[in-house]
Amino acid sequence: MTGKFDLEERTAKFGESIIEFAKKIPRSVVTLPLISQLVKSGTSIGANYCEADDAESKKDFRHKIGICKKESRECRFFLRMIAKATPELSDKAFVLMREAGELNLIFGAIRRKTV
Repeated sequence: MTGKFDLEERTAKFGESIIEFAKKIPRSVVTLPLISQLVKSGTSIGANYCEADDAESKKDFRHKIGICKKESRECRFFLRMIAKATPELSDKAFVLMREAGELNLIFGAIRRKTV
């Protein structure tokens, strides 16, 4: 199994975890926009990684990895907001925040190596 495949699988599983988590969040005027943003950012990490894997140039690859980094950071932010809005889900939110943080660090390292 290659490292590339591992990261593709890891980001896909993370997106799936975000979807499952989002289904558990109570709907309210506060949480609805947060859920939408969380699902968009959390699932786009893997999609953008797949695009980076098919990049047409080194510059294109670096750009798409940068998007993965941004989306993982954004996802972490919305998980924090959801933890505040729904304290009963904060433990699960913090587990997902940790994974989003790790993904952010991974993509940052990949981006730095492709200078």
